[in-house]
Amino acid sequence: MSLAAILSLAEVHVTAFLSQHFTACVGIDWADTKHDICLQAGDDNHRQFDCIPHQIDRIDEWAKALHPRFGGPIAVALELAKGPIVLALLKYDFFVLFPINPSTRAKYREAFKPSRAKDDPTDAELALDLLLRHPERFTALRPQSVAMRSLLSLIE
Repeated sequence: MSLAAILSLAEVHVTAFLSQHFTACVGIDWADTKHDICLQAGDDNHRQFDCIPHQIDRIDEWAKALHPRFGGPIAVALELAKGPIVLALLKYDFFVLFPINPSTRAKYREAFKPSRAKDDPTDAELALDLLLRHPERFTALRPQSVAMRSLLSLIE
């Protein structure tokens, strides 16, 4: 593929990302027991940090608190394309999930922290930063139909 074709594809992804006005963007660092979160409102450069336990009811509380505050759509950068946190967030139609490969984020961290020191709040911020600075590199997960989301909620 020629460089012109690659740049053209990148423009399409960036244009698609930028044409969809996100009311907020979130980076999540997933873990077995907790999730670190970095949040940035769409019209602000200030970032807020939070941590929620890995419990469906607490994830639901957090998600339901964001909707009245920001409305939607809300972009969410996270390191998984499937798994418990993804299933928990996919049931909300105001989230647009962007999976980021964990090794991509690790290399991004290494570029700015040569010591390779890892901490979860920083990884949440790096996920957010990757999405905001390089939107052409990430594709949103396609949301499932309302009927499918309802069915999945019954088997949780």
